[in-house]
Amino acid sequence: MITNNDNKAIDRNVAEVEDVAIRFVGDSGDGMQLTGTQFSDTSAMFGNDIATFPDYPSEIRAPQGSLYGVSGFQVHIGHKDIATPGDDVDVLVAMNPAGLKTNLYALKPGQMLIVDSDSFTKKNLEKAHYETNPLEDGSLENYKVIEVAMTTHTREAVKDLGLDNKSILRSKNMFALGIVYFIFNRSMDHTIEFFEKKFKKKPLIVEANTKVLKAGFFYAETLELISTTYKVAPSEMPKGMYRMLNGNTATSWGLLTAQQNSGLELFLGSYPITPATDILHEMVKHRYFGVKTFQAEDEIAGITSAIGAAFAGDLAITTTSGPGLALKGEAIGLAMMIELPLVIINVQRGGPSTGLPTKTEQSDLLQALYGRNGESPVIVIAASTPANSFDFAYEACKLALEHMTPVILLTDGYIANGSAPWKIKKASDMPPIKNQLVPKGTTEYTPYQRDKDSLARKWAVPGMKGLEHRVGGLEKDKDSGNVSHVPTNHEYQTNIRAEKVKRVQNVIPEVKAEYNEEGDLLVIGWGGTYGSLSTVVHEMADEGHKIGHLHFNYINPLPKNTKDILKKFKKIIVCELNKGQFSMVLNSHFSEFEYLQYNKVQGLPFTTIELKDKFKQLV
Repeated sequence: MITNNDNKAIDRNVAEVEDVAIRFVGDSGDGMQLTGTQFSDTSAMFGNDIATFPDYPSEIRAPQGSLYGVSGFQVHIGHKDIATPGDDVDVLVAMNPAGLKTNLYALKPGQMLIVDSDSFTKKNLEKAHYETNPLEDGSLENYKVIEVAMTTHTREAVKDLGLDNKSILRSKNMFALGIVYFIFNRSMDHTIEFFEKKFKKKPLIVEANTKVLKAGFFYAETLELISTTYKVAPSEMPKGMYRMLNGNTATSWGLLTAQQNSGLELFLGSYPITPATDILHEMVKHRYFGVKTFQAEDEIAGITSAIGAAFAGDLAITTTSGPGLALKGEAIGLAMMIELPLVIINVQRGGPSTGLPTKTEQSDLLQALYGRNGESPVIVIAASTPANSFDFAYEACKLALEHMTPVILLTDGYIANGSAPWKIKKASDMPPIKNQLVPKGTTEYTPYQRDKDSLARKWAVPGMKGLEHRVGGLEKDKDSGNVSHVPTNHEYQTNIRAEKVKRVQNVIPEVKAEYNEEGDLLVIGWGGTYGSLSTVVHEMADEGHKIGHLHFNYINPLPKNTKDILKKFKKIIVCELNKGQFSMVLNSHFSEFEYLQYNKVQGLPFTTIELKDKFKQLV
């Protein structure tokens, strides 16, 4: 029982729900990413399973109030397992008309819409191409609309602090967050602690944001329109200590762990590019681990500096996105030719060219496999969730060091920016890494001495007396390492470099179909589509359909048993955020099967609704 400002008692219900999806939208300067992140982190501290999907414009600061300048953050929390950020949302928080116009489609009918009514001015309505005010014309009658004069209430909350108008408006997102915290019975403590840590040298900012957050929370207490608040119980995840990580941070930590377990120093040479730059930002923080970072002047300098570090005996990394991978192509061929360990991380985005730099896509697969001159095979693997980006970054380093060849790790914008709980691991929990460094004291060495099983050559680095040798982009004699133009030698070296990559099949795990290992329909995916595909196949399998899900993290080479799985299903559909690149790869290896396709190139991940409709047509 709560009393509002008019001293009227509010009899409010508390409902328990399994999961809820919330989307915060507004101008790119409205702090929607921070708002969504704080709600996510608070829910993670409470123990919910979580998936997030930040969505922001490609321009640094698009025109205020414009439709293409809307920034959003969607978070899906639950008591049950959460694998996607959700399709349609249960709550939409719109800080301006443009945010409402571009996101109302995602709100379920009858669900809650919270708007900053102060922003629905004539000017802002015109920018959003509204002919009439949707708060007044009846167009929102299918939703539970909560109009709040957030700007006005924010000014009132901090009127005694002497802040300028710009600083006041920056904190109104916290008023919205306070409302949502009340609706979902969340504590404000974590966010207040965040303010105190983030702005410890600016106590006035701490006080302002804290006051506005609390003002939003207590204002929501007085609203009769909020007749029900909600509780989402903690999920039953395996016991352990968890951190909320996005894919880029998890990737960085996987690299750091590989550096620790390999006993080598790590060198990261990169040129900033969306959405991969945060890996460079994260790695800069860890110099005490023996990490050396170099922000190069361009993409080519980034990778060639990493090749130099690999030649000198470092665990060498370079990061990029699609346009940068194109520029790095010749140097990847060089590293492949020299047979040096090098990890290239490509965080894919919408293309071609500059394309959709802040949106997700899977269109760089063929470029990763074939985007170099000559016969230039390299290992290609892909992470599939924000959390397992840690594991596959580690795996990329392990494969590169043990097989003396470049490894391309594919993630994407959806994985990189999305967050999920990650169970903290110890370095000792990870498989050991054995590099090919020539043992100290070795006196006889030629650069193409190979391990009989893996075919990896031995790795001698500068400073090893008596082991001086030649490497480079010119073809080398298979024994001495001297430059050779002998036709049969070139063919031999070409074949053995390809065979070296193929033999990686002997050390990677076999792939397994989830939910059903044989049946009517096999759903195939790779990389960041895992969450949505797995969710739908799981639901349909529970409904009695004979449907399985086969997801690939190892793409070159493919797991040994791939064909054995394919032949156990009547139909196969390959789902990708491109025009069918992996289906082409599968067809090139296993042409005896027919591959149906479901493709999407909208800069957005799959929704479970669209996938389920398609799969039901097929079964």
